[in-house]
Amino acid sequence: METKNNKAIDISVIVPIYNEQEIITELYDRIQKTVSQISENYELIFVNDGSKDHSLLELLKLTEIDNRVFYINFSRNFGHQIAVTAGIDKCSGEVVVIIDGDLQDPPELIMELYDKHKEGFEIVYARRRERKGESFFKKTTAKMFYRTLRKITSIDIPLDTGDFRLIDKQVVHYLKQMPEQNKFLRGQIAWLGFRQSEVLFDRDERRFGKTGYSLGKMVKFAMDGITSFSDKPLQLVTKIGFSISFLSFIIILYAIYSHYILNQTITGWTSLIISSMFIGGVQLISIGIIGEYISRINKNVMNRPLYIIEKSNFK
Repeated sequence: METKNNKAIDISVIVPIYNEQEIITELYDRIQKTVSQISENYELIFVNDGSKDHSLLELLKLTEIDNRVFYINFSRNFGHQIAVTAGIDKCSGEVVVIIDGDLQDPPELIMELYDKHKEGFEIVYARRRERKGESFFKKTTAKMFYRTLRKITSIDIPLDTGDFRLIDKQVVHYLKQMPEQNKFLRGQIAWLGFRQSEVLFDRDERRFGKTGYSLGKMVKFAMDGITSFSDKPLQLVTKIGFSISFLSFIIILYAIYSHYILNQTITGWTSLIISSMFIGGVQLISIGIIGEYISRINKNVMNRPLYIIEKSNFK
């Protein structure tokens, strides 16, 4: 795609939006001011992920004053990762910046990301030095998740990073060839390799509204990351199964030995119930883990579209 002056686009900025009507104007002003210092040939792609407020109306106002602003309006809420993916599908810049729409990630940092890119890095991610305004629980669980994920996967996923990053058009090209339904973009980008670098920053606290990531969504996001890039949970299920089978075999041998050699029959309702509950719990957990993988296979086999665009100003 080209701008109206028929010049190639140097930089695309993808911004997923969910109930951000209060800050869209400020968000646009800060992004536009920063990006225009890099190049006048840019595009700003806002993806409205089923917002329930007047975010879409605010985006429509922006398109009327700036022909470099594009919007994608989903038919419903499909999720943050899918919203970013829609922007990636539509963008055409030489470099692409992904940034959240809540202004916790400062748009002014785009300049530093771009400067790093000019040093020869295809991927430059913004690494959080401090997370202001977030609860101790969220900080702790996020820290545990990323470190656990790094240990159980074979790829080097950067610690303490979100989706705020700059990627080269080569990276975009290969991302478009990853059709999986359960998106975990920061893992996919890390999997691709290329030369990567980081820029440290302090993440601001949220000023308006509340986060769209509930505890349930955070758990689902964590499961997507683990099941997309690691089969260690399945290996763990196998090891637990063999361990319990071996232990059970030993207990059976001991029971036979006690009955026929020592003439003592092992009794005990409590021990029987405890062992049955323990084995039943392990089985249910194992089935649940296997079910998560099967569910993801099923979604990819059905091959439904990732998202539905209700309307957009892309031609």
